[in-house]
Amino acid sequence: MSDVNDHLALALVPGLGPKLTAALLERFGTAAAALQATAAELVQIPHIGEKLATALAAALRAVNIGPELALLERHGVRPVVLGSPEYPAPLAAVPAPPPLLYARGAWTAADANAVGIVGARSCTAYGKKLAEQIARDLVRAGFTVVSGLARGIDGAAHRAALAAGGRTIAVLAGGLASVYPPEHADLADEVAGSGCLITETPMAVAPQPGMFPARNRIISGLSRGIVVIEANAKSGALITATHAAEQGRETFAVPGNVDSAASAGCLELLRKGARLVRNADDIIEDLKGIAAADYSARAVSVGREAHETRARSPQQPPPQAGAGSGQDSREGAYRPSAPTLDAAQQRVFDALADKRHADELARELGVAVGELARVLMQLELKKVVRRLPGNFYERR
Repeated sequence: MSDVNDHLALALVPGLGPKLTAALLERFGTAAAALQATAAELVQIPHIGEKLATALAAALRAVNIGPELALLERHGVRPVVLGSPEYPAPLAAVPAPPPLLYARGAWTAADANAVGIVGARSCTAYGKKLAEQIARDLVRAGFTVVSGLARGIDGAAHRAALAAGGRTIAVLAGGLASVYPPEHADLADEVAGSGCLITETPMAVAPQPGMFPARNRIISGLSRGIVVIEANAKSGALITATHAAEQGRETFAVPGNVDSAASAGCLELLRKGARLVRNADDIIEDLKGIAAADYSARAVSVGREAHETRARSPQQPPPQAGAGSGQDSREGAYRPSAPTLDAAQQRVFDALADKRHADELARELGVAVGELARVLMQLELKKVVRRLPGNFYERR
């Protein structure tokens, strides 16, 4: 079996999600070695008990990739392993990237200049119009539009990008053998024809509720920033904004009427410090002030790490293999890693040893109020800081 086929086999093992897969690869060095792991070896990995180890060892040996290979060929889909040149460099740079992607169409280096557009499935005419305008103007300015192929805002953004002759990437929760929602099958064909369909889910697996939050981290990971257009207070688009904050991406929000339930989530993001945007020009102007990340060095690093991991002896596990990984399950809810803070976030967090007013923090740290608001919003989305009445903040 080739290396890619070994990774496909791991992807097909029930209950073996991205983080546990990464732990196995760290422990055993290669996908081929992981497939031969015994229960006694598996139980040494954190978060794998004896019962799971026994079941997992049996499942690793029983996996059959024949039907999966047939589906890949039938639907024109190719598997892309983390560390390979085809793997999207921006996604490789985020914490815990998917070990394996399924791709239909082409991801290009130019797609690193991408903006994600997400929002309500049951959008209003106002939301649909804004999604179309922003997507159209972004692709005309040379950006790629990333979204989730869902009904409402997502579909409007994809269609507008295609109509303007631009590139768009759709990230799906389920497998590519059957597009969800089914009424977007033709749209998926159009996206794949000029852009790319991406998922981390095996071909025949139907989307389950717990897969959508995991899908959202890929949308934000592929993007320089996320634009939220119409999101209610419990919208999944807010999960994408949370992932964006964790990954160091910008969060933009389009305002709506203050009494509109459809925009309640957007308005809350704006209160927390998301960048208010009215059109694509606002997004482009803000991103011009933020240098596009050079993901090439990180991509090279990921490739080197993958090579070194595959070359490592199975008897020589790295320290803390699988640390921070919850027990993954494709059928269960997605469990993000414990939040990590970048230097700016850590500095603000450290300054909040006691409850502080935002203006006091800005003076003490010597940062602009707007920049502080952005960092505080990221900390709020990571659930390590909370905002109090009167513009005071404290640690959670």
